[in-house]
Amino acid sequence: MRPSGSVTAVGIGPGSPEHITPAARQALESADVIIGYHAYLHFIADIAPHVRRIGSGMRQEVERVRYAIQLAQHGNRVALVSGGDAGIYGMAGLLLEMLHAQRLSEIPVHIIPGISALNAAAALLGAPLMTDFAVISLSDYLVARETILHRVEAAAQADLVLCLYNPKSSRRREVFDQVCELLRHYRAPETPVGVVRAAYRPDQQVTLTTLERLSDVPVDMHTLVIVGNRSTYVHDNRMVTPRGYAEHRNLNESRME
Repeated sequence: MRPSGSVTAVGIGPGSPEHITPAARQALESADVIIGYHAYLHFIADIAPHVRRIGSGMRQEVERVRYAIQLAQHGNRVALVSGGDAGIYGMAGLLLEMLHAQRLSEIPVHIIPGISALNAAAALLGAPLMTDFAVISLSDYLVARETILHRVEAAAQADLVLCLYNPKSSRRREVFDQVCELLRHYRAPETPVGVVRAAYRPDQQVTLTTLERLSDVPVDMHTLVIVGNRSTYVHDNRMVTPRGYAEHRNLNESRME
């Protein structure tokens, strides 16, 4: 058998080439094989075009990781691609889980961080994540709906800014409506909400709205929703959650001390 290769979980950011880190580019260019979801491979089509690519569809994550492990066992350096960050709803966790389950600790694993969807969305909206926040996926494919709603309610009660991934799909509409209704019990109707679809991609859409009107804003699996806390406000079309500096310093003072 050839010497063991390696698997590198690579976060490629939100999708635009300029937001892929140099480390991610290097990992892709030095790989023998790149494996990923078809759409993510499309985003990196111009990077390391000489490297063999293997793509698959949605909900094929287990198969992708299994194939990556098999290729690594035969001496290949495999780049396992994730959109955003590999460790935030990405492939890194599943890769480590499967290696542990198969007792394959001898295969080298590297994890390359990337700009996550929440980072990208927050930058486009302004500065909504300047204080404590919670990140919750509304997909009930792997997590029970009751668990999702319980987590949303707990975060809402704690007055955390909320980042909602996977808010709605063509087959899954009820969870988002239930979450909107739940949030209205704990947040004021005028609470600022940012809705970002396809951040830093050609079809990017950025919408500022309120909790009262959130149900009317189109969302899908390419959308991230950021719900402010009781301190969040909008100024000059920028969503801001103060960190607390104004309570300790005079922010109106323009002179350097």
